[in-house]
Amino acid sequence: MRKQKDTQRSTVKIGFDGKVYKTFRGPQARERFETEVRVLRYLEEKGCDFVPRLLSSEPDALKIVTSNCGAIVEQMGDDKLRGLFEELEGFGVRHDDPYLRNVTYRPKDGRFCVIDFEFATILEDVPVDGGGDETGGAEAKPAGPAVEWSCATDVGRYRKNNEDAFLALALDEEGAHYLGAEGAAGLGRSDFLFAVSDGMGGARSGEFASRIAVEKITQLLPRHFRRTGGGQSGSAEALTDLFRLIHLEMGLLGEAYPECSGMGATLSLCWFTPRRVLVAHIGDSRVYRWREGGGISQITHDDTQVGALQRSGKISDYEARNHPGRNRLMRALGGRNQYVDPQLEELPVGAGERFLICSDGVTEGVWDRALGRHLEARSEAGDLVAEAVRANGRDNATAVVVSVV
Repeated sequence: MRKQKDTQRSTVKIGFDGKVYKTFRGPQARERFETEVRVLRYLEEKGCDFVPRLLSSEPDALKIVTSNCGAIVEQMGDDKLRGLFEELEGFGVRHDDPYLRNVTYRPKDGRFCVIDFEFATILEDVPVDGGGDETGGAEAKPAGPAVEWSCATDVGRYRKNNEDAFLALALDEEGAHYLGAEGAAGLGRSDFLFAVSDGMGGARSGEFASRIAVEKITQLLPRHFRRTGGGQSGSAEALTDLFRLIHLEMGLLGEAYPECSGMGATLSLCWFTPRRVLVAHIGDSRVYRWREGGGISQITHDDTQVGALQRSGKISDYEARNHPGRNRLMRALGGRNQYVDPQLEELPVGAGERFLICSDGVTEGVWDRALGRHLEARSEAGDLVAEAVRANGRDNATAVVVSVV
């Protein structure tokens, strides 16, 4: 028998007979076991043929045996992925972890399948409140707090390379899972992290620098999640270590390769848990927060001399926007900077709040009050990026919009 997965939540083994043996453990193990058994039996009754078939279950041991639906899929387009889970909902079940990690390919009939139903909902069990259509139905939504996100980037009208990078990531004890450029998911089973990085340097080293910044997040933060079991205990220290390690790696690459000498990057990120968000930042990319009745506010400080003058009241917003040194960074990752400790802010979050993470290519083209109007109108990230490119377009423009619902 071959071990396929071994996490805090479950152990999965593949037998020599091809069957899948899954044992539940960890938090709410019995509840998750009972959910998966019930959902798989329900789907079999409905005739759904692209999910595992439950062969046996052992309640005392919290163990199930199912048929094998093939190997985990490594790549799939966002539209196709969304379509697969929508097809599942046609059989009356909503998968509450609708990501690529739960999609397999069954080679015997060339079919993409959905697995792991320990987090799933039978839709006929979801109560309706009369706010649905004329048949009395209502759209099912994740229980508890959730996030909706959209991400977009554009090279701009004058640059040849896009030195910006964005990241949308779900974190759980099994690791880091890349998310699509747009989506929605419930908070609780996973933390969610969104980031924007703007690289700098000659040739293509700026593009390389921003990629290093976001890739290091996927390598280092899952270890912290597994060690702490989620939440934000010790997360500030973990993020400080992350920023220092990225800075160190960029410095070492700059020493080893002349073409990477002096490369650097900004990095601004938001780490969401059910009740709080942790913001970490260095450079002149920005994080904004919008709240009903409170409008838009900039959470991060621009690490520029002009930004310091503006915060002290020595120059106006207009003067800062038109200052010739507005893009001259005082702190960044790499770039021969000595001090890299990030700005850290931990904030409570509630339904209706929206967060914007963006590179300076967006803020060069769109004033804060216009960004606030976009967030109030629930605009997608692509709308903000498109407006910035139309209005300015001298730099790459990248935005991530996250709504708490």
